[in-house]
Amino acid sequence: MATIIPVASFDCVVFGATGDLTTRKLLPALYYRYKDGQIPGTSRIIGASRSEMSVEAFRERARDALKRFVPARDLDEDKLAAFLDHLDYVAVDGAGDDGWEDLAAKLAERPDQVRPYYLATSPDLYGSICRNLSAHGLIGEKSRVVLEKPIGKDLKSARAINDAVGEVFPEEQIFRIDHYLGKETVQNLLALRFANTIFERLWTADVIDHVQITVGETVGVEGRAGYYDTSGALRDMVQNHLLQLLCLMAMESPLTLDANSVRDEKLKVLRALKPITPNDVQAVTVRGQYAAGAVDGKPVEGYRADLGGETASRTETFVALKLEVQSWRWAGVPFYIRTGKRLPQKLSEIVVQFRASPFSIFPAESFGREPNRLVIRLQPEEGIKLEVMTKDPGPGGMRLRPTNLDISFEETFKQRYPDAYERLLMDVVRGNATLFMRRDEVEVAWAWADSLLKAWADRPEPPRSYPAGSWGPTAAIALIERDGRTWHEEMH
Repeated sequence: MATIIPVASFDCVVFGATGDLTTRKLLPALYYRYKDGQIPGTSRIIGASRSEMSVEAFRERARDALKRFVPARDLDEDKLAAFLDHLDYVAVDGAGDDGWEDLAAKLAERPDQVRPYYLATSPDLYGSICRNLSAHGLIGEKSRVVLEKPIGKDLKSARAINDAVGEVFPEEQIFRIDHYLGKETVQNLLALRFANTIFERLWTADVIDHVQITVGETVGVEGRAGYYDTSGALRDMVQNHLLQLLCLMAMESPLTLDANSVRDEKLKVLRALKPITPNDVQAVTVRGQYAAGAVDGKPVEGYRADLGGETASRTETFVALKLEVQSWRWAGVPFYIRTGKRLPQKLSEIVVQFRASPFSIFPAESFGREPNRLVIRLQPEEGIKLEVMTKDPGPGGMRLRPTNLDISFEETFKQRYPDAYERLLMDVVRGNATLFMRRDEVEVAWAWADSLLKAWADRPEPPRSYPAGSWGPTAAIALIERDGRTWHEEMH
């Protein structure tokens, strides 16, 4: 089992401490890191929100959250009790003046701690919270601020947020989090490509036919209708998660693994993305919106009903795109990406489809001449699968069939793999920004997304309907099949 390396002692202040993100993700992630011995006993997790609440009441809320969102097999009552002792709470108005002196007094008790400020709030509050932190003298060399997505809804609003936060925090202390980058398999992309000569030599347009990136969700808007209807799948998923995965697939080798070297190479990919114009938007993009259907054998309502009524909405819950990276390495290699809600399964995967061999010595009847395929699974089970052709065992001639060289990380290494938030939270404490987005990355991604949003606006069409439980509109199938290709759809 891997050695757990403790981090420096810290006081982590979580703004939005009573919200859904803290309840579902942050508290469980911190509990696991404490349980594994990575969090020093002198550290504190300080909840901050507008709600008046005692420390005991906050700890009881945290206990309930952990019992709900951490599997019972992982809950150690002694460790849980000890973890809860490290929780503190202060009522603070992020947009106003109340509570800041109380927070300052609490932090003054331990002035030498590393201080991560996690803003698990609406982005509208990022600027005011940071200004208050500065006004009360709460920012120093050991401070960091963590910004959750969405960082804006377009380039203009993203710049406004970045400007407001950047007024009081230097860029090296700003951690813009994208939890996809904390997944074990995503980081293994770097190892797969740059630690294995066999793959990096094949990572070219001469050998790769195309790349697919799929992020599917079975859920609908799940109580986020107000936010989602002003956002849609492009802003919610493509502009951040999927473009970041594309960057890791398409980037050149960084000089080193330090944060700026890696992010410099990702930035080059974003700048090389071919803009989608009104002239080609219909040929290379598909927007969809789920209608009533069935997921996991259970009937579900359509998007309109999930909004609370039958009012028409032009918000897309599904996007499929054909993208081009304009570089020598990727010339002529399309990147097909798709994401949506109410799809048949919760799935995140990257598929690298290699080109077919130009000639075969085997008779046509021996196999279907399927080209090799590399499948990188991010969820539900993290792993890597390489599909190769092998001989079918037994006598009777040379019969070939595709066989999988399959690595399931959890089964191979016989250990629980930490959640993305566990890794990213500890990287914040360490001050390691490699897996976080830099300001210029965010803004270049928004500039590209804005051009697509404008192209859609210039050719206004309602999103295509698709039944819940399907893989999106039929137009998404046509998008890839008119190129003589097909989506990889293997149920897990």
